[in-house]
Amino acid sequence: MKVRGTVATMLVAIALTAAERPVTTYSIVARDAATGELGVAVQSHWFSVGSIVSWAEAGVGAVATQSFVDPSYGALGLTLLRAGRSAPEALAGLLGADPGRDVRQVAIVDAAGRVAAHTGARCIAAAGHVTGDGFSVQANLMDNPKVWPAMHGAFVKAQGDLADRLLAALDAAQAAGGDIRGKQSAALLVVRGTATGRPWVDRRFDLRIEDHPEPLAELRRLLRLARAYERSNHGDELATLQQWDEAGREYAAAAAALAPEIAELPFWHAAALATAGRLDEARPLFAEVFAREPRWRELVPRLPAAGLLPDDAALIAKIVAIGQERH
Repeated sequence: MKVRGTVATMLVAIALTAAERPVTTYSIVARDAATGELGVAVQSHWFSVGSIVSWAEAGVGAVATQSFVDPSYGALGLTLLRAGRSAPEALAGLLGADPGRDVRQVAIVDAAGRVAAHTGARCIAAAGHVTGDGFSVQANLMDNPKVWPAMHGAFVKAQGDLADRLLAALDAAQAAGGDIRGKQSAALLVVRGTATGRPWVDRRFDLRIEDHPEPLAELRRLLRLARAYERSNHGDELATLQQWDEAGREYAAAAAALAPEIAELPFWHAAALATAGRLDEARPLFAEVFAREPRWRELVPRLPAAGLLPDDAALIAKIVAIGQERH
């Protein structure tokens, strides 16, 4: 493969600026065939693994770079994919420019689902990778060589969306022995299949556990909360369109089903109901929130000026009074 112009210059920079860090770990890169979503999930006994290993761009691809990691593999890998290279071509370009390729472990999946992976001969055992249809799993410094095959099997069998399936692979790795040193950090990055030009919209999930005794359990907790806020945000969008029933279903799913411990979610559901003239339906939600976190009552009079409740003094007084008769 011939690479010309600025891409070639950037590839040469790998050899000149490589910052080797011993980020030994297990990870998965994958594309969801149904939605086109792209993602990376990773766990390691290393601080803030997600800031180094995981890279993804909507409509472009995903990269995991690890072992004696050169983080530039992530940015340059995406650059090559964005320039039209396939995952195998991008990986060949990265490795060809890197004299340290024997200590690298890297996997790439592109927006078409093509996959390429590399485990250098000097990666610390147990180390290896296995690819599947639209995904690759890879690991180094593992307790045993059963880890990455276990990840492969779990991902293939898992149900749910891409985020659920990525985490199933991490759980399987840990159950098979995981990192011989133990656990410290984890990350999940999922981007949409098609770029909107707004990266903050294209990133569906971008979650990191920097340092925790049970990083995978904490990552699952954060994913649950992320899903709750995703549903609540959709509720806000529907409320803006005055689609009150549809908005209510989204708010209810967020607050009751996904994150019952978060008082803020039912508060905004109640505010939307009150705005729609449905104070009787909003009343028990306001009462629950005010009982759990009384300071939310103080927020109510501030909302009309921001357009988040009607500018109706009588309505505001009724909301503020909810639950006070019990005191």
